[in-house]
Amino acid sequence: MSLIVQKFGGTSVGSVERIESVADKIASFRDQGHSVVVVVSAMSGETNRLTDLAQQVQQSPTPREMDVLLSTGEQVTTALLSMALIKRGLSAKSYNGRQVKIVTDSAHTKARIKHIDDQAIHADLAAGSVVVVAGFQGVDEEGNITTLGRGGSDTTAVALAAALKADECQIYTDVDGVYTTDPRVVDSAKRLNQITFEEMLEMASLGSKVLQIRSVEFAGKYQVPLRVLSSFVEGPGTLITLESDNNMETPAVSGIAFQRDEAKLTIKGIPDTPGVASKVLGPVSDANIEVDVIVQNAAADGTNDITFTVARNDLARAADVLENVKQELNAVEVLTDDAICKVSIVGVGMRSHAGVASKMFATLAELSINIQLITTSEIKVSVVLDEKYMELAVRGLHTAFGLDGEPVLAQA
Repeated sequence: MSLIVQKFGGTSVGSVERIESVADKIASFRDQGHSVVVVVSAMSGETNRLTDLAQQVQQSPTPREMDVLLSTGEQVTTALLSMALIKRGLSAKSYNGRQVKIVTDSAHTKARIKHIDDQAIHADLAAGSVVVVAGFQGVDEEGNITTLGRGGSDTTAVALAAALKADECQIYTDVDGVYTTDPRVVDSAKRLNQITFEEMLEMASLGSKVLQIRSVEFAGKYQVPLRVLSSFVEGPGTLITLESDNNMETPAVSGIAFQRDEAKLTIKGIPDTPGVASKVLGPVSDANIEVDVIVQNAAADGTNDITFTVARNDLARAADVLENVKQELNAVEVLTDDAICKVSIVGVGMRSHAGVASKMFATLAELSINIQLITTSEIKVSVVLDEKYMELAVRGLHTAFGLDGEPVLAQA
């Protein structure tokens, strides 16, 4: 008998009918003899509805009260799912974050988990109950309700799996696994049977929306086997684990990720002196703007150009910061571009395969796609391109690295 933690997202519990379907799925696991802890999100649309209500009352809602409000969404789902399980003859018990004692810090709306008291859950499991836990929430040392921020229910599930030493944490969503790339862009994208935590972290950080980065980091840190499955289609899903698949030859590239919402800034003609990069990027960081790709070029006339990318919705603020830096450093000009994208190849096999980057560049050259910026790590190569070439680049690279399979239906 295995202990499994299962997480169901908002679309999976978006209606009473879907909650009933989830209850059937959980009942089948209990029939197989497994112990099950379930983590649920709020019903789809509920968090947005509550946020809208808050903003009608207070334009910038007080974080503590926002946590109190938003935590109610998941509690509705836990109660309804527990009722559905009891109706099926199962013993079930719902918990909110305070009752489980998921203890967090006091950073309202973006709290981090400090520890979990697992005694009550173990007692209920030993008594044969299904435990249904509200995701996304906890309680601080002073007893205040906290929420974990974006992707919080995934993080709750992985944290519980780690605390309970579960055999597997299963994340049920509206896709049936992790694909080599987005099937809406490449209809021959393949579902991966297995992927490493390293690869999944890179894919998530580079634009894949299947899992939130924070939950993958947590799973990797505590070595929790993580599986992505569909709530609507039966199948094995994708297992995310520490080791790569034991194939005789690990492929160099496991997937292609992309991000559309990128923007580029360049400050030209700054002094070529020690510390100048800090003088440019420090104020950007101080404005709480995250910088991604950075390239610095020294010109023949003794000046420097620095180019970097940010999220597109941060472009205006970043440009304002650079205009001030331009005045301070007596730079020549600030240039911006909001029509770029980032395309990345990812794979642990890159460590043992030579020529991966050059193959990527040659493929893009054959497609007459110009590369504006390049950044690399041990298991990824990312390039910044004109946004209009993004889908062409993804399709071309997907084929060039042998990732094409049978065409699949686009995922929801």
